[in-house]
Amino acid sequence: MNSKEPIPEDISGHSLIFYDGVCGLCNFFVKFVLANTAENSFVFASLQSDFASERLKRHGIEAADLDTVYVQVDGGEPDSKLLWRSDAIIHILKGLKAPMPFFATILNIIPRPIRDLGYRLVAKFRYRLFGKYDTCLLPSSSEAEKFIEI
Repeated sequence: MNSKEPIPEDISGHSLIFYDGVCGLCNFFVKFVLANTAENSFVFASLQSDFASERLKRHGIEAADLDTVYVQVDGGEPDSKLLWRSDAIIHILKGLKAPMPFFATILNIIPRPIRDLGYRLVAKFRYRLFGKYDTCLLPSSSEAEKFIEI
């Protein structure tokens, strides 16, 4: 992290996405979400941030586990429901423009153990396939308000 931005005063009602900030695939996905969000409903924090570490600790999770994306359903409530792996992806897809909610519905039909197996396979090889950055990428100035601790 190059600098710490203040936590937005009110992120209630926004889903808070914790992602691997040095992962090429993860950064592509964040940009995809930003470009396709149906409503202004997502806020982002990299797993490498102090904010993510503090929030995830409340759920007994170490932010150093970079093998999954996490979504805190109501980011304004530190102890609100936490989703990970394929459940997190489905939640995110539901908040995007069409046809992504349709794909979320299709994915949700697949049993979670099978979905998560696919997720873990992609996660295992994501650096090899999509690259890894030395530091977390910085969002553009127009995107910065959607990120915590950039």
